[in-house]
Amino acid sequence: MDVKRVIEKMETGEQDTVLMALQSYNKEMSQIFTFITEDEQDRQYLGELVLAFLNKDVQPCCQLTCLETVRILTRDKNCLSPFVSRSALSTLARYAGILTPAATCQTPTGTREELEEHPDQDAVMEGLKSICNVLLHSETGLAEAADLQLIEGVTSRLKQSHQCSRNHEILFFDLRLTFLLTAQRVEIRKQLAQELHGISLLGNQLEAVLGLCWPDTLEAARSGFEGVPLEELPPLSRQQTELAMEVLKILFNITFDKGRRSVDEEEAAEFRRLAAILRHCLMIHTDGDEGTQEFHSHVVNLLGNLPLPCLDVLLIPKVQQGSTEYMGVNMDAVDMLLNFMEKRLDRGQKLKETLLPSVNLLIESSRIHRETRKFLRFIKYTGYGNAAGLLVTRGLFAGGRGSGFYSDDEDSDTEEYREAKAQINPVTGVVEEEQPDPMEGMTEEQKEYEAIKLIKMFEKLSRTSVIQPMQLGTDGKMRAMKGEDLHNLAQNPVQLSANSGSEDEPDEAEQPH
Repeated sequence: MDVKRVIEKMETGEQDTVLMALQSYNKEMSQIFTFITEDEQDRQYLGELVLAFLNKDVQPCCQLTCLETVRILTRDKNCLSPFVSRSALSTLARYAGILTPAATCQTPTGTREELEEHPDQDAVMEGLKSICNVLLHSETGLAEAADLQLIEGVTSRLKQSHQCSRNHEILFFDLRLTFLLTAQRVEIRKQLAQELHGISLLGNQLEAVLGLCWPDTLEAARSGFEGVPLEELPPLSRQQTELAMEVLKILFNITFDKGRRSVDEEEAAEFRRLAAILRHCLMIHTDGDEGTQEFHSHVVNLLGNLPLPCLDVLLIPKVQQGSTEYMGVNMDAVDMLLNFMEKRLDRGQKLKETLLPSVNLLIESSRIHRETRKFLRFIKYTGYGNAAGLLVTRGLFAGGRGSGFYSDDEDSDTEEYREAKAQINPVTGVVEEEQPDPMEGMTEEQKEYEAIKLIKMFEKLSRTSVIQPMQLGTDGKMRAMKGEDLHNLAQNPVQLSANSGSEDEPDEAEQPH
């Protein structure tokens, strides 16, 4: 139905006429997400009329139809002006069941019983979806939602959700609304984390979604599957996966700075319990490899936010049959992180974004956990060249050693490494077959010719700024070689040692005759 005709029907004010017009419009627009600009003003006016109707005493079926129309209209980010005011958001929050008593007193319609519970779950759903649409595209709407303390209303309902059976869709959009608020408003992140005890609240939520129990201190298991190896558990359902990932994203938002500061004893206990849940998440899978990779990605991102001392929980579970064991410690979680990285490397897409969280987590964990550090043997497996390249990419390449404990080189040697040590290329970190000497059979003149040829190639690359050759100066420090240095060196290779202050005497063949 044409928007203008719907407006005409709305202006009559007759409930049955309005209901039929909006039902027709909703059916026609149900799958429309792109709108034509010519109707923008009409759609905005229609939004105002529908909101006004929602503040009247109308039948539940008419309320639901009006809310469906609002959900459709709020898909258009260019026509949100009727829905970003405090009055409009208060109306939608009332139907969504998340309007707080304090906000009720501040709104124009506060004399009505705004907090009356609506048994119509569909109306709650439509209200939540509409608010999410508004917050996704409107800074003004976000500011009003913050002032209305919608975060208090939605967290109040979340506190009850893990204690009783809840509509999956309502729970999902409660979490999605919380994510949108915390992703875009710093003050709401702090409020949820501190005043509303968000770490504990959302940890309990995640625990309930996954159906966990605690057979041992800081060791989670799925209820009804105690004793079953984690990798043998049935996959998470689609609903469980969706809800769990929303919780993980919110937790990431509110813990973003936690790993960078010290925490008190109470906070540390919350984080250690959360780390135990995340370890469980890391070891299980969803329905399909793509879903599992996405799920594990959120888990790894969140683990990287936790205070470092709390990550020892990853190593706490006892070694079981089939576990990856090293130095008497269960390394299943660390091994899973390595497998996660390997799969990311195999994909070869957006490596910086997808690999950095897991690499950073392993590096930071290695700093304080000796068993993890020795299990990984980072440089020896990676090679100096590859390790240096990784650190340069991350902006962490620096000379010397920082403060703290560093193991001796032999401290992380394994029997396997000792056996292959002589064949390992320290630059690439791999065992290489013995190669023939490329200069075997050459005369001294041929060797000198090849050396001069190589120097000239370096000179050319230096002139075009592809590389910057360096040499050791008389003060013992490296300095950049200029073009004339390379030119002189090409003419007389012996000059390199003379210019660098070397005390080595030239060979007899290099003496003047």
